[in-house]
Amino acid sequence: MFATSLNDFPIPFEHAYALFTPDETLIRDGAQRRTYPLASVSKLFSAYGALIAIDGGYITLDTPAGPEGATLRHLLAHASGLPYESREAQVEVGKRRIYSNTGFEMLAEAVAAATGTAFDQWVARTVFEPLGLHDTTFEGSPAHGITSSVADLVIFGQELLAPRLLTPAMYMEAITPHFGELAGVVPGYGRYRQCLWGLGMEIHGDKDPHWMPRGASPQAFGHFGVTGSFLWVDPIEKLGAAFLGTEPFGPWHKDNWANFNDALTAGR
Repeated sequence: MFATSLNDFPIPFEHAYALFTPDETLIRDGAQRRTYPLASVSKLFSAYGALIAIDGGYITLDTPAGPEGATLRHLLAHASGLPYESREAQVEVGKRRIYSNTGFEMLAEAVAAATGTAFDQWVARTVFEPLGLHDTTFEGSPAHGITSSVADLVIFGQELLAPRLLTPAMYMEAITPHFGELAGVVPGYGRYRQCLWGLGMEIHGDKDPHWMPRGASPQAFGHFGVTGSFLWVDPIEKLGAAFLGTEPFGPWHKDNWANFNDALTAGR
């Protein structure tokens, strides 16, 4: 049975969340400017910085990077064959969707070499500063090293709904499934026959069970993190949501996020 009200969700830890459109915040709860570690939601920012570099002509999606035969496109779409935390490929390039932190670290190295700028500085200069993300900092891995607030995630989510920093062609490339036939695992949720991914963005498709709203369009995309964070947007419904909290991803999140998102979007 789906929950119909946010009152059905007494969240048992400190948290903040918001529901937004491209132009306004519809629902907010918690300290919107409190900062939390994003964990893998960081990949959305890192991917965006890489896409800006590609848009600017510094490098291309087909530039070789990562294991032999892989390109930036493979790294962004988790199709390089690299496992979670190793530089030794687990399978051939393009054969399976394997979620990889290492792939994003190798992506960052390639972009830094092409732009002549440390990757954290590049993302700060091309993403954080133009959007005015005053609560967002980048320390450590491009796969999981960013800290931010719900207020800043809303601003970034509005960019993901109505992009100003990417050309329309690059934006459409980013949110389109790449290597769409690949099976793979979404950590924490299981294996999917079609594990759709764009360029750094997980795409909802028909995944079930899942963490995004059940009412989301198949084109909805975003990311969640092991710190209990998420950011998703639906370009068809022109709607998005962000969630941060003090409880690491675990049973509460897996059991409640989809229903919570259903209730959140029902209350707009």
